[in-house]
Amino acid sequence: MRFIMDGGNKPNQGAIQKAELSLDRHANRTAGTDTPLPDGPFLRDNVACDTGKRARIRKSMSRRSGQNGYIEKSGNWYVVRWRMDVEGQDERRYLREKICPISGPDKLSASERERKAKVIVERSGANSEQHFNRVVLGETTFREQARVYLQWAVTRDREPIKDAASIKAALHKWILPAIGDMPLGSLDNIGVKPLVDKMKKSKSLSARTVNKYVEYIKQVVASLKDGETGEAIHKRRWDSSVMDLPMVNQKEQRRPSLKAKAITQLVEESEGEERALYVLLAATGMRISEALALETKHITNDGRTIEVRQQVERDTPRIITCLKTNAAYRDVDLHPDVAEFLQRYIGDKPGLLFATRNGTPHLHNNIEDRWLTERLKAMGLDEPGMGWHAFRRFRKTWLRGKRCQEDINIFWMGHKPKTMSEIYSHLFEEIDMRLAEAEAVGFGFDLPKNPSEKAVVAPIAPRFKTEVFQEVAVSA
Repeated sequence: MRFIMDGGNKPNQGAIQKAELSLDRHANRTAGTDTPLPDGPFLRDNVACDTGKRARIRKSMSRRSGQNGYIEKSGNWYVVRWRMDVEGQDERRYLREKICPISGPDKLSASERERKAKVIVERSGANSEQHFNRVVLGETTFREQARVYLQWAVTRDREPIKDAASIKAALHKWILPAIGDMPLGSLDNIGVKPLVDKMKKSKSLSARTVNKYVEYIKQVVASLKDGETGEAIHKRRWDSSVMDLPMVNQKEQRRPSLKAKAITQLVEESEGEERALYVLLAATGMRISEALALETKHITNDGRTIEVRQQVERDTPRIITCLKTNAAYRDVDLHPDVAEFLQRYIGDKPGLLFATRNGTPHLHNNIEDRWLTERLKAMGLDEPGMGWHAFRRFRKTWLRGKRCQEDINIFWMGHKPKTMSEIYSHLFEEIDMRLAEAEAVGFGFDLPKNPSEKAVVAPIAPRFKTEVFQEVAVSA
């Protein structure tokens, strides 16, 4: 097929400086001459053909069909010509490479020349998405993309991450030091495997945690999108076998639970706000971050109901209004004896139920080391995973054992309903039924015999002003 073109790039018009261009099906719109190719609608694959009417649009690999190369004679050789993206240059450069002699014993047949030409072009990377991303789009490091991903993940409208503290901790401690400066395009199963091996050898991370951290890496890699199609630029087929990810065995997961006898001993041997915190956690199943952000204004129904509306940040002593999940926004009902105990502890105390001398919220890691861990060691119960969440597991176990209404059980624990029956049920709106259920199931451990003793009622904490933050600032 032949087109006659003039200097105005319009086919079959006039005879001014006409040049014949041979277009072969293997050329992929590439001409077979050594002169620069004239622009035209059949030659340009990533730029609007009429630049006077349409603006130049961004290059995209998805609009390219792939090159096989154009075979031509050059002296005594058959050569293949193709176009190649060059870093820092908008237009592609023309390259060529010898295929075989025109005559002699090394001459190849036409089909063999075509096959070899295709191999040469593929080997050059002209059709490679990785080469295109590196040269045209610019190579983004994992560290840079992780920063962009975090900012997007907490501000997006669809299922935003409400608390990115755990992701940031994983990135800063494990992931970024190992692969932060690697190009995003080079991260694949083989590129991630050394980090997986390092995390497994550390012995401080469980199999579940190692798998979770690899999920964070996958999310960051997939977050780099094509600006025009919205598709992931670096498409990966992640293989757990190649990365040698550890298998998650639920029986080996560190999820210990406290027993009723142990909680009774903790309550008896402690005093003040430490004792009140143990009682609150064991009788409600609240998360430690939620309990430490509890204020007197959240106690309703004459002390029988606690409104969970905020939590303390993981590493900063400040209160935020975003909880772990939407289901975490809930009301937790108390047994009358527990309600009475907490009312005696609160007295006329304003603000936070548990606060430092400066009036700021406690950090749960600090008081865990100072209070809980020391007592568990003395009781011979300290083991990996035996922390504040052990109280929550105790409460869940107690409610199941007492055949608590499952809908109310799920609501109190702040879990997401899963079955249609749980979704359709509105038992959580029946306050009288909830209060009756709280009294019926009990709480499973012994309260101090005389909660009005001095050891039980903590001194009134100094007055302070609580700052409530609506959003969490994310810094990579």
